[in-house]
Amino acid sequence: MTTDPLLLTGAVAEATARLLDTAATFDTAGVTAGSALPGWTRGHVLTHLARNADGFVNLLTAARTGQRIPMYASAASRTADIQVGAARPPAAHLDDLRRSADRFTEAVAAMPVRAWAATVETRRGPWPAAQLVWGRLRELEVHHVDLAAGYRPTDWTPAFAHRLLHDVTTTMADRTDVPAMVLRVDGSRHELALGDRAGAPTVRGPVHDLAAWLIGRSGGDLLTVDPDGPLPIPPEWI
Repeated sequence: MTTDPLLLTGAVAEATARLLDTAATFDTAGVTAGSALPGWTRGHVLTHLARNADGFVNLLTAARTGQRIPMYASAASRTADIQVGAARPPAAHLDDLRRSADRFTEAVAAMPVRAWAATVETRRGPWPAAQLVWGRLRELEVHHVDLAAGYRPTDWTPAFAHRLLHDVTTTMADRTDVPAMVLRVDGSRHELALGDRAGAPTVRGPVHDLAAWLIGRSGGDLLTVDPDGPLPIPPEWI
């Protein structure tokens, strides 16, 4: 997608504020409670979100300066940072989230127009710098759900849910492990096809549930299949 990244900065600020409000409710038991991600506590998720912000700052700096700066020093250091940070007290998590979010905001503000056209190297390959603000918004909204603290895909804005659905179907389009299906959002004639649509089932439902189901954040309880039958099984997202 080619949306001007600066058009998403307001959505990032709002998503960050919602996340901070949730994080502020956690006591020690809340931070150490399990999240929706296997093997991760809420502390792991919160630490990941803070280090993810810093990773995006690295990529924004690379785009702005032309230097080769990786998102993380290494996969091992990323994992170690999350493990070490997960057990911190609630106040430390909250402060880290705020400060890292501020660093991200400052890095976006420092970007000259020409820098958005650069290509940077993420953990999963090259990305246009213009996609980095969307990448941060996606992390905030999806992992807020992963905290299992009352924030659900139904709380996503329609604009975010639609963009996420298109983003996921685009990234899955060339994968061979994706079952053929046609996705249709309730109230819309617009369809998104994955695989060979000839004979493929149509999966229909609210946009937030379609997107959440595709990325493994919903069982698809609000979705229907035509012809009648079980929902296809999407592969692991990322």
